Amino acid sequence: MDLQAGRYFDDDGSEINPDLISKPDLCVTCKKDGMSGEEEILCNLTRAGWQGQVEFVCEAYEPKKQ
Repeated sequence: MDLQAGRYFDDDGSEINPDLISKPDLCVTCKKDGMSGEEEILCNLTRAGWQGQVEFVCEAYEPKKQ
């Protein structure tokens, strides 16, 4: 995926709207959920890359402290 001026593109050059990327349950329990800046970009790109897959895996996942 390419990132240009705050816009997301897949490998085919199609633009990805970050507002339309689904958020798996794992993301909701991650301490990085809701962050902005570079972390938000990385999370969006990770989720976009897993769209349509049966199981979502995120190597950057860190559980929220309870």
